Amino acid sequence: MAEIQTNGRAYESLLEKVLSMNILSSDYFKELYGLKTYHEVVDEIYNQVNHVEPWMGGNCRGPSTAYCLLYKFFTMKLTVKQMHGLLKHTDSPYIRAVGFLYLRYVADAKTLWTWYEPYIKDDEEFSPGSNGRMTTMGVYVRDLLLGLYYFDTLFPRIPVPVMRQITSNLEKMNLPTKPSGSTGDMTRGSEDTARRPPSVKASLSVSFGQRAPHRASTRGSSPVRRPPPSGYDRNGGDEPQQRSPRRSQSRDYSDRDSDRQRERERDRERERDRYREREKDYGNDRRSRRDYESRNRRNDYEDDRSRHDRRSRSRSRSRSRSVQIEREPTPKRDISSNKEKSAVTMNSNLAKLKDLYGDASNQKGDEGIGTRRDSSSEEVIKLGGSSWR
Repeated sequence: MAEIQTNGRAYESLLEKVLSMNILSSDYFKELYGLKTYHEVVDEIYNQVNHVEPWMGGNCRGPSTAYCLLYKFFTMKLTVKQMHGLLKHTDSPYIRAVGFLYLRYVADAKTLWTWYEPYIKDDEEFSPGSNGRMTTMGVYVRDLLLGLYYFDTLFPRIPVPVMRQITSNLEKMNLPTKPSGSTGDMTRGSEDTARRPPSVKASLSVSFGQRAPHRASTRGSSPVRRPPPSGYDRNGGDEPQQRSPRRSQSRDYSDRDSDRQRERERDRERERDRYREREKDYGNDRRSRRDYESRNRRNDYEDDRSRHDRRSRSRSRSRSRSVQIEREPTPKRDISSNKEKSAVTMNSNLAKLKDLYGDASNQKGDEGIGTRRDSSSEEVIKLGGSSWR
């Protein structure tokens, strides 16, 4: 079976959170766990539902029977055939109303007009609210399309282009394009529902004599109407004739609270200024410390660099000297010049010896002529002996 084209939202988030939480925690909804089929839920609507407001009337503050059964349908995910069975049901108008509510919450906004159009002029009468105010099913369906609020609860918002199309379709059918008020006023806190708080939060706060957190004041919507001040003139007096001591006391309390609030604001401002000053001083100290450390690191780096340069220069000098020494060629001795020098020195020595001892060749005569040698070295041996060699 084909399912209804939905808006894509989970059924837990279709209703307002307060209403959804109260439905899930209610004893009646827990009893509905025993209903397993679509027909059992329809029979329960026929037997138990007498209005389709979200909250129970009177002194009860829980969710209504109709909305508990509507949430049960959310969990069952109805098909197209089952929805047609609800909308065309002839036993009870509340069965049909629950079906229209299901479509308003679950169905895609683009398909709402297709679902609602056959019933726009339906003339079956019933009372949607617990106040007994009668209306027709067609007016109820039009209010579901045109309204955003439903008895102080919120419907899913219909996109503006879709709403324009719905309005133009109603104009073509010569039908009103404004809500008639059969589903409550179009704003929260309406006078029609002022006899009870708009939500469970408000009811709890009213019962404990407190102010509801989401409303400006719950006194106007409280079931217990408080009388006006004793000195107030209802017959045209603009101001009370006698000021109530309770009001003056509350005004004094409010003045004291405002003074205390201003004093707290001043203290907070002073504390913020002190904190900013401390942050500024701390930031200056950190910057100065960073500058000092960076300068020290820079000086140490420069000292190390200069030492390294000096060492490198000294090493380069020593290396250049050693290389120069290695490269200098050793002078070659001139053997021939040395020989000449030795011969000259020998001749000079020989001349000195001759002067000292005389010429040995003259003393021996002709004997030395035959054995005489031209070598000057033998003459030295002959004259000087072995010590001269």
